[in-house]
Amino acid sequence: MINIGIIGGSGYTAGELIRILMFHPNAKLDFVYSTTNAGKPLSVAHHDLLGDIEMDFTDTVNPNVNVLFLCLGHGKSKSFLEQNQLASHTKIIDLGNDFRLLKDKEFNGKSFVYGLPELNKSDIKNAQFIANPGCFATAIQLALLPLAEAKLLHNDVHINATTGSTGAGVSPSETTHFSWRSNNMSHYKAFDHQHLKEINQTVNQLQSEYKDELIFVPNRGDFARGIFATLYTTVEESLEGIVAKYEAFYKDQPFVTVTTTGINMKQVVQTNKCIISLMKKGNRLLITSIIDNLVKGASGQAIQNMNLMFGLAESTGLHLKPSGF
Repeated sequence: MINIGIIGGSGYTAGELIRILMFHPNAKLDFVYSTTNAGKPLSVAHHDLLGDIEMDFTDTVNPNVNVLFLCLGHGKSKSFLEQNQLASHTKIIDLGNDFRLLKDKEFNGKSFVYGLPELNKSDIKNAQFIANPGCFATAIQLALLPLAEAKLLHNDVHINATTGSTGAGVSPSETTHFSWRSNNMSHYKAFDHQHLKEINQTVNQLQSEYKDELIFVPNRGDFARGIFATLYTTVEESLEGIVAKYEAFYKDQPFVTVTTTGINMKQVVQTNKCIISLMKKGNRLLITSIIDNLVKGASGQAIQNMNLMFGLAESTGLHLKPSGF
């Protein structure tokens, strides 16, 4: 059994980790750390766990767990690791953004691998420290990887992606308040979202000569969870040729499905799936990529990485079915 600790246990990503790990055949939850809820049942913060798990939050860290998930706010993982000494064998999966970029991957003798399994699977299998990708970054990178590998990106890529309110985290704010979010929509951080750095880094890993622009407009949606991303660019190759390249790229990837039919977000919510739809008109290619921002975009992908790190089938514990109604 893999002995597991979770740091930052009160947030959405921690709640999703607990929900999925409860049914993982190789996982044992050792502790869930939260200074604000120490001594209280997990169900105080995660109401969906009421009656399912008898465990309290703690403010004590067991440094000897096999793997530690860091579910802290962006920029806080470094300070936690500076203040807490872990066993030499403990693996770390960071769900924040502290170590995702190549310039940040080395930290206090630890070298973090970027944890996008569809790109870095062999490195993840041999890694001790993982930087889990961002949610928008996951959806958009999976939409672009086959084109970059085939060296087919030769123009700007226009990206419009809408995320649910859980993407903003559990702490309430003006734009997550029900009276503001309900029956409403807005964009934010247009052309300058922090996930663009990850996406550009990955595209250049596969197509180093790509120098055009990824033009990204993120939106806040009137729903709790999920990401619906549409991308378009000019590609000369036929749709049939493009589909063949996507299917070949993802043929051994259990969570990515490629289709030419219309898709909708309910097909992936509550699952670790990514569905990619390809359509073409003239030389303009439309790519639609959908994921659950909390599962494939965060906690599910983190567990997928854990499985790879411990030599398990990467889909272990992640056979999750969406609800279409």
